[in-house]
Amino acid sequence: MKLAFRPLLAAVAASIALTTAIGVTAAPPEPALQDSADAYFFVGGSYDGDGTKQFMSGQMYVRHLKPARKTRPFPVVMVHGTGQTGTNFLGTPDGRPGWAQFFAAQGYEVYVVDQVGRGRSGQSPESYGPYMRLSTYDMASIYTGQENYKLFPQARLHTQWPGGPGVPGNATFDQFYASQVQSIASGVKTEELNDPALIALLTKIGPSVLITHSQSGVFGWKVADSRPDLVKALVSIEPNGPPFYDIDFKGGDDWYADGAKPARPWGITRVPLGFVPTAASPADLVIERQAQADAPDLVRCNLQGGVPRQLPNLAKVPIVIVTSEASFRATLDHCTSKFLTQAGVPNEHLRLADAGIHGNGHMMMLEKNNLQVAGLLVDWLHRKLP
Repeated sequence: MKLAFRPLLAAVAASIALTTAIGVTAAPPEPALQDSADAYFFVGGSYDGDGTKQFMSGQMYVRHLKPARKTRPFPVVMVHGTGQTGTNFLGTPDGRPGWAQFFAAQGYEVYVVDQVGRGRSGQSPESYGPYMRLSTYDMASIYTGQENYKLFPQARLHTQWPGGPGVPGNATFDQFYASQVQSIASGVKTEELNDPALIALLTKIGPSVLITHSQSGVFGWKVADSRPDLVKALVSIEPNGPPFYDIDFKGGDDWYADGAKPARPWGITRVPLGFVPTAASPADLVIERQAQADAPDLVRCNLQGGVPRQLPNLAKVPIVIVTSEASFRATLDHCTSKFLTQAGVPNEHLRLADAGIHGNGHMMMLEKNNLQVAGLLVDWLHRKLP
């Protein structure tokens, strides 16, 4: 099934200019996007029931962008977060090109998914259980307009949402919120469904670069741990975290608190990982909280206590954790990096501000400088996978 795919040449020129501005080797303009092919397919899925009551569940929608000239050996798979769909990577709410187009312009085949049980993959409370939805307050106070709410110290640094604070009434926010969909309420169910679907996709297309964002960060850890042979590199954009406990942001001097019980009982996932020595249950992982935070604007990390169990399979995959300057994840992504290091998993924690990219929030792929951020990711991949 083929569709015409003709983004403007001006968008390609803009992306090249931005990557050059941050010192990234610019791709030649020859792989023009207007000549690219665009198709879709599904992976996974099985029939439930029989007779007149037979349905499919577990399927994942995948959009496939082929560059006019493929120059990179491994495809890129992009996976969105909570309440979102693959549209996060296919453009911006104010009409600019997205990361999918940018990566295709650099010579990558690109695959953009809708999570199982969501968007074009199909919703089914009968198969997947209850659904949940994020309100405008949930989105604006943490994701897009945090400077107006000041629930965490870095919120005041946010400058990159198009058209001003990303709150209701801002035209770009309104377009963004219109794109939101319901998500499966159970985090465990979501991981149990999406991990095998992503493995099915990688089995079909071959070893690939996996780019996850937010909620889908947990999928990246599990997929790479289960099949390191299929994940050539893992780019984890502000992954779901920190280890073990969620954080409740409150603002003020005493600006956060840990959740009441572990949200990710296996540290960075809700489903088992390949720890060595083997952990038969989450109770085998000793949780130890930092006595003091690394800095006043960072949370105290919950890490493994005693002799940390190792994750040797995950250690085989090049990993980068990417964190924006003004995101709520700027308070806590260092804990995920520490957890991985403690478990014997080499990783880089790339803070955009350290690379000279300032003012971004959690939805960096949609913000004013989205292609500058994408250029930094391409540069990292070219260094890791020349």
